[in-house]
Amino acid sequence: MFRPSNSEQFFGVCTMKVINSLKSAKKRHRDCRVVRRKGRVYVINKTNPRFKARQG
Repeated sequence: MFRPSNSEQFFGVCTMKVINSLKSAKKRHRDCRVVRRKGRVYVINKTNPRFKARQG
């Protein structure tokens, strides 16, 4: 499970997960969208940004 560092908890910054497969990342929330930007595949979620992920 992903755990933010102390500085991320302090500032409320949620970093992006880098994972091999985005299929499970898309199923985590109903508002997750898969988008392709600059040759990379991302999962974004505007309602809950902690579900961000990038493939690779």
